Amino acid sequence: MTQELTKKLLQEKFPTREAITTEIINLQAILNLPKSTEAFMSDIHGEFAAFDHVLRNASGNIKIKIEDLFNGRLTSKNQQELAFLVYYPSQRLKIIKKNFAQAEDLRQWYLDTFAQLLELLKYCSTKYTRSKVRKALAPEFVYITEELLYGDFASTDKQNYYAQITTDIINLKSADQFIIALCHTIQRLVVDHLHVVGDIYDRGPHPDKIMDRLMKHHSVDLQWGNHDILWLGAAAGSPLCVANLLRICARYNNLAIVEDAYGINLRHLSLLAEKYYQDNPGFAPKLNPQEPKPSNAELSQINKIHQAIAIIQFKLEGQAIDRRPEFKMQDRKILEKLDKHQQKITLNGQSYPIVHGCFQTVDYQHPYQLLPQEQTVITQLTQAFVHSDKLRRHMDFFMQKGSMYLVYNNNLLVHGCVPVDEQGNFEGLTINHHLYCGKELFDLLEDNLRSSYADSHQSTDLATDLLWYLWTGPVSPLFGKRAMTTFERYFIADTATHFEKPNSYYQLRHQSQFITKVLHEFGITDKTGHLINGHTPVKKGHSPIMADGKMLVIDGGFAEAYHQTTGIGGYTLLYNSYGLQLVTHQPFTTREQAIKQLSDIVSTKRVVEQEVARKTVAETDIGKQLKQQIQQLEELLATE
Repeated sequence: MTQELTKKLLQEKFPTREAITTEIINLQAILNLPKSTEAFMSDIHGEFAAFDHVLRNASGNIKIKIEDLFNGRLTSKNQQELAFLVYYPSQRLKIIKKNFAQAEDLRQWYLDTFAQLLELLKYCSTKYTRSKVRKALAPEFVYITEELLYGDFASTDKQNYYAQITTDIINLKSADQFIIALCHTIQRLVVDHLHVVGDIYDRGPHPDKIMDRLMKHHSVDLQWGNHDILWLGAAAGSPLCVANLLRICARYNNLAIVEDAYGINLRHLSLLAEKYYQDNPGFAPKLNPQEPKPSNAELSQINKIHQAIAIIQFKLEGQAIDRRPEFKMQDRKILEKLDKHQQKITLNGQSYPIVHGCFQTVDYQHPYQLLPQEQTVITQLTQAFVHSDKLRRHMDFFMQKGSMYLVYNNNLLVHGCVPVDEQGNFEGLTINHHLYCGKELFDLLEDNLRSSYADSHQSTDLATDLLWYLWTGPVSPLFGKRAMTTFERYFIADTATHFEKPNSYYQLRHQSQFITKVLHEFGITDKTGHLINGHTPVKKGHSPIMADGKMLVIDGGFAEAYHQTTGIGGYTLLYNSYGLQLVTHQPFTTREQAIKQLSDIVSTKRVVEQEVARKTVAETDIGKQLKQQIQQLEELLATE
């Protein structure tokens, strides 16, 4: 926007000298407010119930504010009851109201609860302007809430006025709706902005519900994770991403996400699988013990689908590797290394026996050629993903709010890694004779992702192939390993062949000097900057805080499958005016149990950094924008 156009727009918005000075005073005042709270989450992996609970309790922050406010006035039990009312107002109201036999007792509970919630709301809103609080209030209760929130209750003249308001709320049977509205406003104000640092999708059963929830969130950004890329790639028309996505869903008994949540018909894939494959113990789906076990017939069908889509994937990958020599992945063309009888395979000069083989559709002379029926099935499936209305809505939101990385308030948010060699030099990908590495690599990959998504008719162009590279490429920032040994894990018993060598980044990120170098590459030169990662679950006994506090890994294992590895139910990170706090959560049970028994995810906080003085809005990215606006207004004022 040109300087002349900016000046013209400002003149239209603030036509008088008084309007300009009023806005300058307003913006200057906002700069002095305490910095609002950001929350960081990663690697949710479809675990909607745990994710939703952490959003509702604001990473344990709501309970802490209740303790700060009501200690000595409410018992621990009453504090817990108030906390869960804020988390789950509709559900808790139904339970609570059953405990009152007398209408007058319920009436008194309403009055007491109004007072407690209004006091809590006022406490949570102190760092915001009245205008911002008003926007967070339920529209139908804005006037009433503001009267009660900012009223002078010491004034005798108005006591009857306020009493009449609360009495009428109850008499007009709006008490429940008023309580629900107050609770939702408290939830919204306690965390002002949410960052999700990758992998909404994968093993858990309800990534679609997570996306629906995020689409209603008042302020959120998303960094793409490696598992998210498969869904973005599928919506962008990549058969490679479709095949990988379906194989993982079959492996973890999650095909319902595809069929029920996104309405994609798997009948033709099932018919293909039934025609060519038999039950194979190597492809039995991994079951969640907390979910109902499928019937034997269902398990057999999933087993065969699993085999069919895996073989299609391996064939498509061989074609892509030939198509893209710049990817330098020739060593991952594995089907051609099978012997003629498909009983042995030679890798790196060593021969291994094949276990659980299922290569009946693989032609020894042309191993990467799809059968006509396989080609028809994968084409049909790809089109179904491209044209799924619900998936398109979710992926459009992902594109709107998402990015490969984000620099926000001196923090660099990256899901996986910044690829480097053993000496810490940035590694990259050469495209059209140009080496892209460091920040430039991230920008290249994001530009191509956006290009591919915008044109879902292409399936073998470079931009679409780069989506698959992001999932599995040797210098992919989202994968972070030299090779994905999927084939070996299925068909070779020797576990030495299963090893996936991580990028040197994961060793070097313990060093403060290295993290400083990475931050500088992305334009963060302030010594208070941090690098915030997901992707790699922090194992038991290991610290998520590295490099003298500059590196924070917040993948604590939301997914049930990782609880044994991490020993916890996930990490979240809070960044408020007092500094950074890492929050540890215990595994979530069920939503129903939590609501009925008031069983919270027990959270413990560890202070990463404590500010000497409270950080203000002036010291944030929003503060920089406001200062620029003030400067433009002052220049406009000078011309008046």
